[in-house]
Amino acid sequence: MADLWSDLLDCLDLRTLPDGFEGRNQQLTYHRLFGGQLLAQFVRAAELTCPGKAVKSLHTLFPRAGTSEEPVTYEVSRHHEGGTFATLTILARQSKGVIATASVSLHTQEDGPAHQSADPVPELPGAEHRQPLDLLPWETRGLTDLNSRAASRPEFDLWMRTPEVPAELGPALAAYATDLTLIGTALLALDGVSQLDAGKAFTSAVTGHTIWFHRPFRTDEWFLLHQHGPLLARARTFGRGDILTEDGSLVASYAQEALLRLNQ
Repeated sequence: MADLWSDLLDCLDLRTLPDGFEGRNQQLTYHRLFGGQLLAQFVRAAELTCPGKAVKSLHTLFPRAGTSEEPVTYEVSRHHEGGTFATLTILARQSKGVIATASVSLHTQEDGPAHQSADPVPELPGAEHRQPLDLLPWETRGLTDLNSRAASRPEFDLWMRTPEVPAELGPALAAYATDLTLIGTALLALDGVSQLDAGKAFTSAVTGHTIWFHRPFRTDEWFLLHQHGPLLARARTFGRGDILTEDGSLVASYAQEALLRLNQ
């Protein structure tokens, strides 16, 4: 397998097409195209379409699973672009059809009053609390064992820091990271099941994911994914999270709905 970090950065280098972009896929042993890759490529496609504006929100649906056997094309429709805001729709396609859709809003940098109401940021755990995750090619730390099968509160704090990277890639890399652990967070509420049981005790698939970017931040400085899985119902999960910097600034928020079908 290629170096995962270099491989991911290569995937963010989209090729320009007449009506959009093409992105290559990560070289993973994962059983299907990872949704985080699609989120990251949606962000990059929007940024390249509207240079000078930053992604404000990304609302994504995943109607069918993608395959890593062929690249993904991103067809961009520009609904509006003014001096301050822009609105796009982006379709991610493979030969089987549309594998994901995104509604994207972008905004120029503006100054104004600032206030936030957010929980205090916990202290960054020490290096002894490293918690590697297979699809995240950077350092991650946490105090909660997401692989535990003992029932607990469905809350998960995960600190992370990427290698040094250009600031413009930060939103795409953060979007990529938000797709990985919300289902596992929801499973913490169940006794006898954890994310390790995927494909055996349960079947899961992300159906929708939204992320809002509030402020610029760097991913090569420590930041926190502060997550909560408040609901399991009707074979679905709902989870949400905030991204906070080490100094406590709330810089992004996200939410996800997923299929979670327990095997009887």
